[in-house]
Amino acid sequence: MRIYFKKVFLIIVLLLPELIQAAEFPVADEVIIDKSDRELYLLNEGEIFRTFKSALGMVPEGDKKQEGDFKTPEGRYLLDMRNPKSDYFLSIHISYPNAADLQEARSNGVSPGGAIMIHGQPNKPSRSEIYYRTQDWTNGCIAVSNSDMIDLWLMVNDNTPIEIRP
Repeated sequence: MRIYFKKVFLIIVLLLPELIQAAEFPVADEVIIDKSDRELYLLNEGEIFRTFKSALGMVPEGDKKQEGDFKTPEGRYLLDMRNPKSDYFLSIHISYPNAADLQEARSNGVSPGGAIMIHGQPNKPSRSEIYYRTQDWTNGCIAVSNSDMIDLWLMVNDNTPIEIRP
């Protein structure tokens, strides 16, 4: 028991500077994804304060129309849920599909898909690190580096609006 408390105390002491610094991070009130530039922007009061490089679905052009099309959706959504135990290094869920996406999919007789996230790199990578940094490789999600994902995790609250632009 005594060893356990020593380890916890040591972890707290080592992480305290990071915890204090995390409190100083600006918080985004909006996120914009520019698919054509592969960039993710964090905004506060309409001003961009951080930009991150991103990777998209394996078929990046065009709006997601159905499950399995490997496209990243386009439109306005919310970042509505976090998953610290994701198969990728952290993930934040995007509220796709919205009502319009559902209606379009129903009228086409297809499933719109779901589980669209902003996430880091795979916990069990099957390709080289260079591949993940230079290719669109997701099934429709938005991927960033693990260090960028930590920043996003700290600077975005639940229910932050996100706009994914062509």
